[in-house]
Amino acid sequence: MTGAARAELGIILYPGCQTAMVHGMTDLFEIAGQFSVKRGGASVRVSHWRLGPDGGFARAFDSHPELRQDIEPSILLVPGRLTGPMEAQEAAPYARWLLDRHARGTTLAANCGGVFALAATGLLSGRPATTHWLFGDQFRARFPDVRLDTDRIVIEDGDILTAGGLMAWTDLGLRLVDRLLGSTVMADTGSFMLIDTTGREQRHYSRFAPRLTHGDEAILKVQHWLQAREAKAVSVVEMARLVAMEERTFQRRFKAATGMKPTEYAQHLRVGKARELLEFSRRPVDQIAFAVGYEDATSFRKIFHRVVGLSPGDYRHRFLAIAAE
Repeated sequence: MTGAARAELGIILYPGCQTAMVHGMTDLFEIAGQFSVKRGGASVRVSHWRLGPDGGFARAFDSHPELRQDIEPSILLVPGRLTGPMEAQEAAPYARWLLDRHARGTTLAANCGGVFALAATGLLSGRPATTHWLFGDQFRARFPDVRLDTDRIVIEDGDILTAGGLMAWTDLGLRLVDRLLGSTVMADTGSFMLIDTTGREQRHYSRFAPRLTHGDEAILKVQHWLQAREAKAVSVVEMARLVAMEERTFQRRFKAATGMKPTEYAQHLRVGKARELLEFSRRPVDQIAFAVGYEDATSFRKIFHRVVGLSPGDYRHRFLAIAAE
């Protein structure tokens, strides 16, 4: 590739990190650079950085090895890992280096479980961030002062960017291309790689994963009861009566145990069943609304959109699993 490198994107390597993201992001910027150079623009230098036995970091790969080695990346990116996020002790040396680079003006980014290492710097305190929806509770327990939003697939907050689960690196990559090479090159790259550039949300894909290990046996009993009934036509009064609690006490304990109000929890169960019916049947939306406990289809559509971020019709169009007749 010809053309001067406008900036350097450094990707941090660590044991077990998602190689598909490391190499995929490298390829994405190679492609983006080619489109940029064709338009008379610059390319982007991509490097991989590894922690050495002396505690320092050095390039293990460099797309532009002919360039000066004493120049630091303008963006550092922490990939995720298939086996889960780093624990605090493992993350410590990476967090120290990220914090030091940030103090020198480097923009920081992370994907999936890599956001845990970024949060270990303390830089996310009070700021919005996202990670894989499956890690939401674990992340909140370790970093309660971060404004976590696992519905979002990418959160771009000035000098820090975070992305959701695993393949969200493609969305993050396009945001970085847009930053470094412009929106036209971003659109060219997305079109060539068949990546949706219109913007996705993580909640389109995430499944409701209720907390069941909170230790409150009475609330757990209600959760199992709701699951068995698929939360149909169940009032808070009935839930409280099941465990012989005063309604206000029940609501307080339910929220403390599950992180949700009882009515909100029931809605998520119903929407989960509706998603299944939209994916694996051709029943009309009004029938599905009734099947999951909503007599008013309009109310069902509003609740479904609020939870999933798509209308029932759009969700079926995107995720229908059965073949057309």
